[in-house]
Amino acid sequence: MTKHINIKVAVRVCILLLLVMAGGAWFIINNETKNLEDELLSRGRIESMLGARITGRIIEEAVDNGVFSVKDVFDTEYVEIPGFDPPKYHTKYDAYLDKALLGIEDEFLKDDSVVFAVAVDKNGYLPTHNTRYQQPISGNAAKDRIGNRTKRIFNDPVGIKAARNNKEGFRQVYNRDTGETMWDISSPIFVKGKHWGGFRIGLSMTKTAQKISSLQQSLLLSLLIIVLVTIVIIIFAVNKDLKQLILLTKEAEELAAGNVEKPITSTSQDEIGVLADVLERLRISLKLAMDRLKNS
Repeated sequence: MTKHINIKVAVRVCILLLLVMAGGAWFIINNETKNLEDELLSRGRIESMLGARITGRIIEEAVDNGVFSVKDVFDTEYVEIPGFDPPKYHTKYDAYLDKALLGIEDEFLKDDSVVFAVAVDKNGYLPTHNTRYQQPISGNAAKDRIGNRTKRIFNDPVGIKAARNNKEGFRQVYNRDTGETMWDISSPIFVKGKHWGGFRIGLSMTKTAQKISSLQQSLLLSLLIIVLVTIVIIIFAVNKDLKQLILLTKEAEELAAGNVEKPITSTSQDEIGVLADVLERLRISLKLAMDRLKNS
């Protein structure tokens, strides 16, 4: 078993290294995942706050310019548009927001993590959806549910909380009726000091998961390469450092077999060198004893 000590030492060192590297990899991946999620959440909060302030300003300017009154802005007598399921509605201000707000909402979609960016009133009514969700009506209910979502009332539990939320950057997990799961981040919209509704930012959790997965794969691949290179270096170093010990083991075996003529030497200055000196003194003692026996 002695002649395999280099392998045993190398294996043990490599196992310890793998354990340490695995712990380090887990820590790095979890830390970087949290950083990525925090960065995305921070961006979503800023976008929702910005959207809320811009929407409030656009509506207030329209009121100041006499486009409609404050009472009209808070109009909740939704007029149903015939022929839609889920139903769609007009209000006294939605036509104006189609022109004044649409381009601004679409700007938020330049962030590829943003699925939608919309203003809704306190009842969840969405007067103007992003251009990508205002596709021509096809007559296919499933297709239109995804492609044309404007002027609907989104009063599901997540939608109504977002609409009536008073906290800036309020986050929820939103299971959209299209089958997507995402983060919904909302900030309140105020018009003339009164809570009008909320600006909702939908952040794709799928894209976030893809980014996290890509990050994890990159880190794991890097760590794997480091581990493999380190293992090779360790095996080489261990073999080199224990080479003298292996040679001394063979010389000790020859000494035990009665070969006392060959000097035992070592260039090592460590414990292996000390062991070589001890074996050499033992060889000399045995040789002297054997010479005395021959001459007696």
